[in-house]
Amino acid sequence: MYYKSLSFRLLLAEGVVLTAFFALAAVMLEQGFLDSAEQSLRERLQIQIYSLLSVAEINNDADLKMPDNFPDPRLTHPSSGLYGFIRNDKRELLWHSPSATEGDEIAPPEMTAGTSVFMFDQQGRYVLHYAVIWQNVAGMEREYFFSVAEDAGFVSNQVKQLQEILRFWLIIIGLVLVGIQFALLRWSLKPLRCMVNDLEAIEEGKKSCLDGQYASELEGLAGNLNAFISSERAQLERYRNNLADLAHSLKTPLAILRGCAESFGSQQETVQDQISRMDEIIEYQLQKAAAKGECKTIKSINVVTIINKITASLAKVYRDKDIIFEVSIPAPTIVYCEQGDFYEIFGNLMDNACKWCRHKVTITATLEPIKDGKHYALLLEIEDDGPGIPAETIREILKRGVRADENTHGHGIGMSVVYELTGLLGGQLQGGKSHALGGMKWGVYLP
Repeated sequence: MYYKSLSFRLLLAEGVVLTAFFALAAVMLEQGFLDSAEQSLRERLQIQIYSLLSVAEINNDADLKMPDNFPDPRLTHPSSGLYGFIRNDKRELLWHSPSATEGDEIAPPEMTAGTSVFMFDQQGRYVLHYAVIWQNVAGMEREYFFSVAEDAGFVSNQVKQLQEILRFWLIIIGLVLVGIQFALLRWSLKPLRCMVNDLEAIEEGKKSCLDGQYASELEGLAGNLNAFISSERAQLERYRNNLADLAHSLKTPLAILRGCAESFGSQQETVQDQISRMDEIIEYQLQKAAAKGECKTIKSINVVTIINKITASLAKVYRDKDIIFEVSIPAPTIVYCEQGDFYEIFGNLMDNACKWCRHKVTITATLEPIKDGKHYALLLEIEDDGPGIPAETIREILKRGVRADENTHGHGIGMSVVYELTGLLGGQLQGGKSHALGGMKWGVYLP
């Protein structure tokens, strides 16, 4: 799945970091631009106040008079967006620009002469208030409050325009950076892909070891994998030799048994068939042991095919019981396992089930189960309707030489072999009572 890929995880992490970085950068840039625009607007409003001060006149009675024309024509046009107001020390409105209406009036806050206050009022306007004490030629002093307001539309339009441009380019830059990061990831993970390709070639028999030029961080891993592959091949060679010795040692007794088969009377045909079958098995094993072609470290097998073969053979062996086999395995079910190991594990389990059952044995499969927090490829469960095994005895019969019933024929090594092989394959063997049939239930988890 994609979420298990290293490339996907790295790209996702970098995408989250880049998104957070660009979002924070956009907010900071927008706030910085807004502060700069407000500061620029304040300076313009300060200039407007100075302009009003320059054209204002005070007569001998300290009365303020304003002309009809102003340096900025917007002060003369109604609803132009720029408004001017003058109040006396009692906060009474003395004058307002022709651009202002009755609803545009602004009351100055508490302030001292010579100070100014810049604010954003409830009507969505930026306002600058300035307090001044004016003295006429007669020495009379009066305090006045000059206020100039401008609609915030100009600043908001500038900020909006900046946001559109900034977000567009940040998205473009982000996409370019993601593309660059993807290319860098492909280049950085190339040694891993080369190692995976070499492992697949070894599995297919096209290579004998990992001989590629890998990154220095992967050289130790490559060496360990080569040592593991060499060990597996040496062990397989020992298996071949032992199997060849065993097969050769059985050839002579079988030949003698074949010669003596004529003395078995009515059972002659049955004995001949069984001897022929044994001879075929040994010939097959000899051919397998003698094969020197390229071998695969891991082989894939079809579970359905092998289970059907095992059930067909056991149905003949236990034909007196008329056992009903119920197999519920999706086809095809493929696992990576040595065929001989698979036969050894499930042949023993199904033989025990047939030996102890009354009339019924079920085989079911579950794909990709989870056991103790670990993911497995397959869970194969074998159940019978026999007497079952006490829970306290299950662990004991997994020991070599121990049988559940000492009166029953057997060597007591079958379940120990199953347990050991399952562990060597990296799987788990679990036994318990079958709730469906009442007998024994064995479950094998395979990686």
